[in-house]
Amino acid sequence: MLKNPVVLLDLISRLANLMRSEFRRVGSDEGLQPVHVQALLFLEQVNRFSNTPQALAEYLGLTKGTVSQSLLLLDRRGLIERYQDEIDRRVVRLRLSTLGEAFLNESNPSGLWHTATRDISANRVRYSVSVLRAALYELQGFTGGPVFGVCNTCVYCQRKSQRIHHCTWFGERLSGPETRKICRDQVPKTGSLSAAD
Repeated sequence: MLKNPVVLLDLISRLANLMRSEFRRVGSDEGLQPVHVQALLFLEQVNRFSNTPQALAEYLGLTKGTVSQSLLLLDRRGLIERYQDEIDRRVVRLRLSTLGEAFLNESNPSGLWHTATRDISANRVRYSVSVLRAALYELQGFTGGPVFGVCNTCVYCQRKSQRIHHCTWFGERLSGPETRKICRDQVPKTGSLSAAD
């Protein structure tokens, strides 16, 4: 057990501040704030069951109004697309547009993190991520918020074959790439916190 958790919290806070500064830098040419870049990164990694404005607000810990304004700007800039859910027409879904995908590819907002960790062994990075993920799951459990975990670490994700998986929660077939996306309804399997790292 860490004797002084303030040191760890300070490190996490400083890392988050540096990443926000990087998001501000990469978004500046497009007139985007860090929250806009975070929204685009969310849409890049979220699965088709969790790509709603409500899920984005929960993930970022922001109000619906703040997220709504951010989405309006991203939509006007052509970086995202909105569409109706095929089953429930009342549900609005979001996805990156081709322009949004190109922006993330060209600006590489995660580049600072990759630079910072390139000389650290992959095992140490995976271990650190698994520790932080476990702490995040615990904190989310205390607060009652959605987990937003990786699909293939969920109790509902069942592997049917090498390429085919099935989500028993939604009753849907999943492709291999889909199982590496995050989901707001994820329930972690015991001992699976680092499985997707």
